[in-house]
Amino acid sequence: MQSTVQGFRRAAPSDIDRLMEIRGAVRENRLSNPLSVTRADYDRFVGEGRVWVSEIGNTIVGFSASDEHDGSIWALFVDPAHQRAGIGPALLGKACLDLKIDGYKSVRLTTQGGTVAENLYRRLGWADVGISDSGEVKFELRF
Repeated sequence: MQSTVQGFRRAAPSDIDRLMEIRGAVRENRLSNPLSVTRADYDRFVGEGRVWVSEIGNTIVGFSASDEHDGSIWALFVDPAHQRAGIGPALLGKACLDLKIDGYKSVRLTTQGGTVAENLYRRLGWADVGISDSGEVKFELRF
């Protein structure tokens, strides 16, 4: 689907239901335990101003979040109907910039192997630094 992103902004508490809807709709990197990410998690990241959203019209089509406590990317998800339109890389860049401004010299994240996300991170220059305890590929990007 062709998407025309009309803007990026920080998420508001009123956006959380849509963020959770997008997270639940993804085809890859699905939560093995959907209860492992709670509304309280979203409340924390949104409340700390760590979540970026991308909108088309008045509809949120993707979001990213960085964790200032450990220098990682907590979330990067795009509505499946709007994937492959450049939304993910743009959102990822915003989350990474937040961490760079926080003083981090590198950023970390994990993702399932063999996914579109894994290919995206490799294409964007992220380094594969191993496998996590849960079997996901660990990536790092140095600034």
